[in-house]
Amino acid sequence: MTTFAIRKALRATYDEALTRVPEALKSEGFGVLTEIDIQKTLAQKLGVDFRRYKILGACNPPFAHQALQADLEIGLMLPCNVVVYEDDDRRAVVLAMDPTKTMAATGNPQLVELAEAVKGKLTRALAKLE
Repeated sequence: MTTFAIRKALRATYDEALTRVPEALKSEGFGVLTEIDIQKTLAQKLGVDFRRYKILGACNPPFAHQALQADLEIGLMLPCNVVVYEDDDRRAVVLAMDPTKTMAATGNPQLVELAEAVKGKLTRALAKLE
């Protein structure tokens, strides 16, 4: 189990989760900027079969702006990655990067405070999913 993620196993299917996750994120001020289909990419590039797995790049513009003002190089950690994958029981699992384990690791007090606020929003967004 990862220690750098906020994790929620759902009763929903993968397809249901992919429609619900953006709405849950939106309710906390995040938009999905990017979507990477890992299953498709691995099939095309390596010819391997992999479970259904997508990485969503979520952004909360006011928080992103604050973070970049505090440290211009924090862009390496933006946007916040949210993963949706299908487990062995064909149910969805959703993971969100825990910014208190990444952004806050810089030691910059402004980023530590911001990371706590972002974590709260991501946690609330995932809590809305079933």
